[in-house]
Amino acid sequence: MFFYVIFEIKIALRYFLFLITYSLFQTFTCAQEDFLAKQYFNDGEYEKALVFYEKLVAKSPRRTDYAEGLIASYQQLERYTDAETFLLKKIEDPYAFPTFFIELGYNYTLQDQPEKALGFYEQAIQKINENPNFGYSVGYRFQKYALLDYAIQAYNKAMELKPDLNYDFQLARIYGEKGDVEKMYSSYLNLIYEGRTSRSNVLRNIDDFISEDPANTNNVLLKKVLLKKAQKDPDVLWNELLSWLFIQQKQYNSAFNQEKAIYKRTGESSLDRLENLGQIVLEEKNYTSAIPIFEYIVENSNNPVAKLNAQLHLIDIELEGTDRKKLESVEKKFQALVTEYGVQSRSLQLQIAYGNFLTFKKENPKPAIAMLKECLVLPLGRMGVAYVKLALGDILVYDQKFNQALIYFTQVQKSLKNDVLGQDARFKVAQTSFYKGDFDWALTQLKVLRGSTSQLIANDAMQLSLLISDNSLEDSTQTALKKYARADLLAYQNKNREAIETLEDILENHKGEKIEDEALLKQGELLEAQKSYEAAEFNYKKIIAFYADGILADDAHFALGELYRNILGQPEKAKTQYEKIIYNYQDSYYFPKARKHFRMLRGDAIN
Repeated sequence: MFFYVIFEIKIALRYFLFLITYSLFQTFTCAQEDFLAKQYFNDGEYEKALVFYEKLVAKSPRRTDYAEGLIASYQQLERYTDAETFLLKKIEDPYAFPTFFIELGYNYTLQDQPEKALGFYEQAIQKINENPNFGYSVGYRFQKYALLDYAIQAYNKAMELKPDLNYDFQLARIYGEKGDVEKMYSSYLNLIYEGRTSRSNVLRNIDDFISEDPANTNNVLLKKVLLKKAQKDPDVLWNELLSWLFIQQKQYNSAFNQEKAIYKRTGESSLDRLENLGQIVLEEKNYTSAIPIFEYIVENSNNPVAKLNAQLHLIDIELEGTDRKKLESVEKKFQALVTEYGVQSRSLQLQIAYGNFLTFKKENPKPAIAMLKECLVLPLGRMGVAYVKLALGDILVYDQKFNQALIYFTQVQKSLKNDVLGQDARFKVAQTSFYKGDFDWALTQLKVLRGSTSQLIANDAMQLSLLISDNSLEDSTQTALKKYARADLLAYQNKNREAIETLEDILENHKGEKIEDEALLKQGELLEAQKSYEAAEFNYKKIIAFYADGILADDAHFALGELYRNILGQPEKAKTQYEKIIYNYQDSYYFPKARKHFRMLRGDAIN
């Protein structure tokens, strides 16, 4: 009896193992057939795909994806009758998935029988009454076949029957495709209001439809929708979104009014939003609009750091284009701030700004050096020390104390190896070595920086590296390169006239040498700063004419485009320059900006 039981157990185990093995084999076979069916279909070999889909449907008749693959294969082969026969059997089942009704209707549409199709589309919609959760699959399938009105109907019906459901994102996309922009905006804004998606995600989508022009139809519609929602429900969200719209339209005074309203209504102690707005306006160099923003922060901020930053921004604005007579009044303002805030770790930005003012505006680096060295005695964190040392190094370079500057830059580079600030310090080491005439050491540093995480640093490193290497091969004495380094240092010291003269020496005495295009570009930039716009234009055009295949051709096109767009008021000429970059210099650092400016000048919506 015992042996008989053991025998029965062995038989059962073998049978169990057989079932597992068979099941795994079947699963593997189905997976392989599924892969091959999709592969053949994607490759356009529909006859082969059909063979596998027929097998898969026979094995798993309830798998909708296999059924849909079979239907699509029939339709690609124009075997509409076979697709129809298969689908009619499918919808006989009272529990048939509603998308089969859409598939059958679409099958009739492909045969140019729209009357027959409509009835089945309506049946798919009716299925949502039985189960509102069908709303997504039905709406999505209608979207797939560009039956957008039916998709809208499906999503709306599902939401009416079951308010917990939300298909505003899908509806917004459909309204956008249909060109019903106002309804699209409403759907997107509902998503933000109900907290169903991130604001940035929605604004990215809306951004595709608006431009910088406040009179643009889509911009007007968005403002209208926001104002309607604000009247219906006075939530601060609508003020925030109106502010965002005004910023896109560069209507900074209107944005400022919205931000003040937000600040007063929320009773916030933080002025972060106003600080961000001020920063945006300052970067746009719209000083007229920036001044009242920073003055408001100074008057209302309880945060000493935020207040000080605003006061420093106001001084920066005052220094823009100021004559030397006004420097004394600005210095008094700095001294008053030093008296108010003192020399402490939380007012480092004041000491650095004052040091830069004394050096680069007053041409008096000695007290600036002494002040920043005093700051290094303060109890500072690693980043604070780095900021002070970088500022101190910059001032020492101005004073041509290159070795001392290199010590500070190297210390920052070593303490913040993997930080952008550390990479910036390495570039400053290279740049200082270049001014000093130590071109080999500069090249060593620049080679490392070509892989910098900062695109700007990587681009600057590449340009300086090519400048040194290209102009060291044909001239072993590096005479022209030394002159260029001297001109670059003079420009760094804001001695633009002397720098222009030094570059002119290169252009007269080193004609035909590789450094000529570099000298033309640098001189063009300095001439622009001196408001000698025609002379700058001549330099840029000369680079394009004689060095079209050189590494600075894209720089010249972009500089010329910016000159035409921002200074000379010649948008058509600017557009031509940006277009050259778009078509001929796709790997250029300036490509994204050139494309954006070109599209803006052409009147496109900019995202």
